[in-house]
Amino acid sequence: MISDKMTAALNRQINAELYSSYLYLSMSAYAAESGYPGAANWFFIQVKEEMAHAQRTYDYVCSQDAHIELEVIDKPPTQFESLKHVFEETLKHERKVTAMVNDMVGLAQAEKDHGTYNFLLWFVDEQIEEEENVRDLIAQLKLAGDVGPGAMMLDKELRARVFTTPV
Repeated sequence: MISDKMTAALNRQINAELYSSYLYLSMSAYAAESGYPGAANWFFIQVKEEMAHAQRTYDYVCSQDAHIELEVIDKPPTQFESLKHVFEETLKHERKVTAMVNDMVGLAQAEKDHGTYNFLLWFVDEQIEEEENVRDLIAQLKLAGDVGPGAMMLDKELRARVFTTPV
């Protein structure tokens, strides 16, 4: 069984993943309303990924015979300045999630909780990938611009993204 402190941290992570899903749903709506169906799709795939992350953490907490404590999910922003701004906000958010994961890894190490440490390593790798993907998209938007043919080409690429269930 995991400690109460670790259980609380994992419950906060479930909440953060659910908030991430809600945030990306808001961003998907913004992109769709702004005429970027590809970006809307990209964010909707993010919604599904974040829900899968929440489920993965939920399942782990349950497997440890620990208590699930669901909290209120904050309202996400609904207005953004531009498509680039949405992705910049995404990167800020992913960095915040990365910090939460790193804090939990540190707690697992301090508590010599090797099972949770091992569980969290998947999230460490996932966050590296998440941040890299968003940084790449921001770089492409800086080159292409927020509007015009370059942005439309990028949006077309984003439309091709599909959800694959994390292993």
